[in-house]
Amino acid sequence: MQLSYYERIGNEKLQNLISFFYDEIRQDEVLLPMYKGDLEAAERRLFMFIVQYLGGPQTYSERRGHPRLRMRHAEFKVDNEAAEHWLACMKKAMDKIEMEEDIRRFLWSYFVQTAHFLENQ
Repeated sequence: MQLSYYERIGNEKLQNLISFFYDEIRQDEVLLPMYKGDLEAAERRLFMFIVQYLGGPQTYSERRGHPRLRMRHAEFKVDNEAAEHWLACMKKAMDKIEMEEDIRRFLWSYFVQTAHFLENQ
């Protein structure tokens, strides 16, 4: 039986990844204003979403319903600059986490695709 990406990465590493990512967000002049001061809630939501996406518990959907990423981000101005800043923050966070190279490539590909998918400007 093949392990999910969630099982291969592990809950603790995913928590660290999202925590490191939000450490970067706190310093980003383009992205930080979008959060209106509630970074902790956003951090919990992203963690639950990533866990679910990678094959872990379905807590995100149980609590929030279908992810509907474009709809949930529609109120924010997500242009190419914002997407690139998001990716830069995630790249810095990923660089702090040890993981197998195929997992790193899979995650990065997903993040790049999704960041640009959410562009609405």
